[in-house]
Amino acid sequence: MKTSRVTSAGSCLALAVLVAACGGGSRNLIQNKGSDTLVNVAQAWAESYASVASETVVAVSGGGSGTGIAAMINGTVDIANSSRKMKDSEIELARGNGNDPIEFVVGFDALAVYVHPDNPLDQVSLEQLAELYGEGGDVDAWSQLGVEVPGCSSDEIVRVSRQNNSGTYVYFREAVLGERRDFRLGSRDMHGSKDVVDLVENTPCAIGYSGLAYATDHVKMPCVRKGEDGDCVSPSVETAIDGSYPIARPLFMYTAGEPQGAIREYLDWVLSDEGQCIVYEKGYAPRGDVNCS
Repeated sequence: MKTSRVTSAGSCLALAVLVAACGGGSRNLIQNKGSDTLVNVAQAWAESYASVASETVVAVSGGGSGTGIAAMINGTVDIANSSRKMKDSEIELARGNGNDPIEFVVGFDALAVYVHPDNPLDQVSLEQLAELYGEGGDVDAWSQLGVEVPGCSSDEIVRVSRQNNSGTYVYFREAVLGERRDFRLGSRDMHGSKDVVDLVENTPCAIGYSGLAYATDHVKMPCVRKGEDGDCVSPSVETAIDGSYPIARPLFMYTAGEPQGAIREYLDWVLSDEGQCIVYEKGYAPRGDVNCS
């Protein structure tokens, strides 16, 4: 898809991000939509790119990975952000519309498990998470995980999850539950990554999962281990980079066909040291060694 041309101030779009000085002159407009996990770093990219290529405006919005991918398939955005790989069915649908999706890995994220700051839980296994969140699972109480949570007199675990159009939801299901197992009913499904962390912060009985970049001082992140005897690894940029954290994942941008012109230039900049240092500054892991001095 080619970039649109913006020819007047009235043509500027009031989306999640607007580059300053959207006034006179002709400008390239790049529409960028999708993953809530990526939306903060995508906004930071767009704002920084304004000083690199003042003739290009990058308009960023969230809505979830599935929403961004659907818009790319339908030809209504130039770049789709996603915290999961495109499904085979989505690729086939795109090709049916005459678009051959091109994938770019733009960074990595540690998918953290969040609990209330007063929760004494220090570690959790993938197997325990699967029994807690997965269909047919039998973990319903904090006492089953060996802890007593202050402020949670019911002992009931409040499961916080994401909506099913979220790439984070899809990745957690595949990496933790297994591809053939679905989520159990009864979770509180949130629209955005930040919403998950906010609810856990204010709910002593809660547990949730979200991107590491949404961590605050008001929640706690237990280390995660694979298997009962595996090393328990805390989520961090470093453990996402070295692959030791068991639920680290790549982050993607997709275009409908090989990008050209302003879109190609923007993606090249995102993948450059300058763009990748913004990834690091926002709490994600860059896709390779970068010099951010």
